[in-house]
Parts: sequence; structure tokens; C-alpha cells
Amino acid sequence: MHTREELERRRLEFERRRAEFERRRAAGEPLLAPPPPDPASAPSSGVSNWNIANALTMFRIALVPVFGWLLLMHGGDNTGYRLGAFAVFVLASITDRIDGDLARSRNLVTDFGKMMDPIADKALMGMALVGLSVIGRLPWWVTAVILIREVGITVLRLLVIRHGVLPASRGGKLKTFLQAIAIGLFLLPIDGWFDIVAWLVMLAALAVTVATGVDYVFRALKLRRNSERSRLRRARRAARGGGA
Repeated sequence: MHTREELERRRLEFERRRAEFERRRAAGEPLLAPPPPDPASAPSSGVSNWNIANALTMFRIALVPVFGWLLLMHGGDNTGYRLGAFAVFVLASITDRIDGDLARSRNLVTDFGKMMDPIADKALMGMALVGLSVIGRLPWWVTAVILIREVGITVLRLLVIRHGVLPASRGGKLKTFLQAIAIGLFLLPIDGWFDIVAWLVMLAALAVTVATGVDYVFRALKLRRNSERSRLRRARRAARGGGA
């Protein structure tokens, strides 16, 4: 037996869905409007976690301490170690692209891969930024801005997960690309005019990092406001208010 409150809730939900259906049909809008695709929210393919895509992800994580050791050796003043750190960073960045392509093209998407891939990315970028600041190559405020943005958006996505998946934006891919290029340039032991190029790319990366961070905040607020969960909550409040 359903309670009176449960029956009323179901009736309100049915009326809301019917009204939304009629509105969309009258406006000529699609009757089904799926959210923008997000690779991280793609369904798992059911394959084993022991696959080449996940192996590359774990290899990238294993490269992080190797990269950090090379970068920090002799305070970052040794040209050979710096070039080694640059080579490891490039290798890790390449595996990031390859494992994603393999997972999608060979149907190797797994929950484990979806969890570990962003962890590997953030571990590599975080190690690079902190390491460059430790050796005095990059000001700490640059590292702070980027890391605060990355951690903040990760927390934000977790906070709104009850309302839906906050998909990656197009600017996010550009942000990641510019950050990788800028970090690579700062890793190279070249001074003089080369610093100007490195700083121009880093400033562009910072601008896109901040802009996409602000965009994520607005999209999270919109998602929360327009989600099914929020609409049901408003409907229940309206029903209680009408009954009073």
C-alpha cells in the first residue's frame, strides 16, 4: 500500500512530465534531450581491468616519481637530469593520449580506468608544477592558481553528482594542452629569449584555466537548479504550500 503522500508525489511527477512533454512537442523541441557526452561518464564495457589502456595509465602513474626525482636532482641545475625529466614528461603525456584512444576504439572502458586516468593526469601535472616551483623555475603563485582550480573543480563535480554529471567543457581540453606545452617549455634548461615564449604560453594557459574554472561554477549552478532532483523538491514544496 502506498501512503497518501507517496501517491500525491507520484501524481505531481506525472503531471510535471506530461506538461514538459506537451511543451516540447508544441515548441518542436526534441522529446529526449540527452546531456552532452562526457568520456568519464561513458558506460563501462564489461572487459577485464587487465587491459592495455589501463596498463598505460598505471605506467603513467609509475613515471611520476621518476619524473620528480629527475627534476629535483641537484636542485634542478643539472642539464642532463632536466632533459631526462623533460623526456619522461613528454612520454607520460603521450601515454595519456594513447590510453584514451585505445579505451574508446577497442571498447576497453572500465570503471577502474575512469577513476585512475584523471588521478594520473593530476599527479603528473601537480608534480611538474610543484617541482618547477621548488627549483625556482616557476613562481609559486602560478602553481597555486592552477592546483586550486584543479582541486576546486574536482570537489565541485563531486558536490553536484547527485544532480547529474558535470561534463568536461571544450575549453578544458585546450586548458590541458596549453598547460602541458607550458610545463614542457619550463622544463627545458634554456634561458634568455626562450623564457619569453614559455611565459607567453603559460599566461595563456593560466587565462584559460581561470576562465574554464569560472565556467564550471556557472554550469554547476545551472545543473543544480535545473536537475530532476531540484524540480521534484520545488514541486513538493509547492504542493505543501498549496495544501496549507
